[in-house]
Amino acid sequence: MPSPSARPSACEYRDVRPIPAESRQVLLVTAQGWNAVAAVLERYERTAAGTPWRAVGGRIPAVLGRNGLARGWGLATPPDGPVKREGDGRSPAGMFRIRGAFGYAPAAEVPWIRLPYRQATAGLKCVDDPASPRYNRLVDAAVEAQTWRRHEEMLRKDDLYRLGAVIGHNDDPVVPGGGSCIFLHAWGGPDRATAGCTAVALPRLEEILRWLDPALCPVLVQLAVEDRERLRTAWDLP
Repeated sequence: MPSPSARPSACEYRDVRPIPAESRQVLLVTAQGWNAVAAVLERYERTAAGTPWRAVGGRIPAVLGRNGLARGWGLATPPDGPVKREGDGRSPAGMFRIRGAFGYAPAAEVPWIRLPYRQATAGLKCVDDPASPRYNRLVDAAVEAQTWRRHEEMLRKDDLYRLGAVIGHNDDPVVPGGGSCIFLHAWGGPDRATAGCTAVALPRLEEILRWLDPALCPVLVQLAVEDRERLRTAWDLP
């Protein structure tokens, strides 16, 4: 998604079992099962590797893809379950970098967002065409020659992308057909599933984005409840 130069240089993410040692913030999303749409998002932080995780704020209601979860491509993935594919309507399960943020406002109007930020202009697209060399990338169609047949508009009319975070699913390396354009964004309501992203109410999303600090190498961990319990020790989960 964002270019490699936009990634926090201090975050190498080399040790991915458990959560990378340098990661001191985690968004933990838990669903009741692989096919569940409703989920709960929790925030945790720690002062250093090996120190206890501390809860930040309360539990935040969230929604997933219309078909639930599937094993994603990131820092780590649960051992069992369906595998994420393009267009399957499932949100990726596993552990992922939080690459950056985006929104409708110019960067100067959201100085409180510390993640690398990109304004969603009319030209900004996310390519979801597996045949394109720009698959699963944010591109500016105003300056880049089109090499794709399908894309997602980042400047939406429904305000779901007014604010959002880019989740590092299937982006290092990119596997054609492995799923694309995975974000944490604003929901359309507690009963409105996504196409494969994770969504929360806009005020809670703003709260999350104010908290996330690229210097603390934040990660998203997204699991069905049974896998959260099974992987708690191996992944050093809160």
